[in-house]
Amino acid sequence: MKHVWLASAAALGLVLSGSAGNADDAVDAPAIARAPGTHGVTVQYSGSVLIFQVADISINSEFADDTYQAAARFTAAGLAALFTDADIEAGVSGYRDGSELQPYRYSHLNHASSKNRVVGIDFPEGVAMPDVNPPFGNMGEPAASDEDRAGARDPISTLLAMGLGAVSSGSSRCDGRLPVFDGRARYNLRFEDGGYKDVRTRAWSGEALVCRAYYEPISGYEADEFPSAEDIAEPIDFWLAPVNDGEFYVPVKIRTNAGFGGVTVTARSIETY
Repeated sequence: MKHVWLASAAALGLVLSGSAGNADDAVDAPAIARAPGTHGVTVQYSGSVLIFQVADISINSEFADDTYQAAARFTAAGLAALFTDADIEAGVSGYRDGSELQPYRYSHLNHASSKNRVVGIDFPEGVAMPDVNPPFGNMGEPAASDEDRAGARDPISTLLAMGLGAVSSGSSRCDGRLPVFDGRARYNLRFEDGGYKDVRTRAWSGEALVCRAYYEPISGYEADEFPSAEDIAEPIDFWLAPVNDGEFYVPVKIRTNAGFGGVTVTARSIETY
């Protein structure tokens, strides 16, 4: 269930700002230095289970013609803050060719963890290579092989690639499969077109494309972590809304019914430049 939650909240991936108090007091994702000729988007989200707020999330991304970078932050909020003080900061940079993103370096750190573990991924020749310090005690049974990790992106790049149209096929903007590696777990997100539906959030309202993603675990899981058949049977629904005249689509709502009560993530604010 942990990996289904991460995939739906992310990363957006996603490993992704906020406090345990009022959502209006949310802390921004780490700032990105804006270079001339670039454009970007910052989205802040709230995550909830049933009626209870459980997380604040912010993703700040910037695109140039041939490069991209993004920073994200995920913190426990509301009811969840009574049980955990998770505060995960993540970042990625890489190369861009239209909708195709090739990450160069990804890393994330849970500031609330006493282990101070930095989970990094490098991508030499397109193969996702973990660089984890201190190392995990177990890389899974079985661990993700070089063949498994070839062509896989990190969770944030996967989310951005989806918004740029990496799973566009023919007349559909949502039809295909993206391989993901998070530093230990290797999984696919398989996308299906769910049509257009009206959605209303604090940040955006109107008709959005529903992009339905199915979680497909591959390798890098401990025996007691492998998602159950019930968890992976439920899709993760992304409501995608166009920004910058349709150049980029951002999730304004994310929903999965997996787990107790399901998880819903909605956009509180969207800023573009």
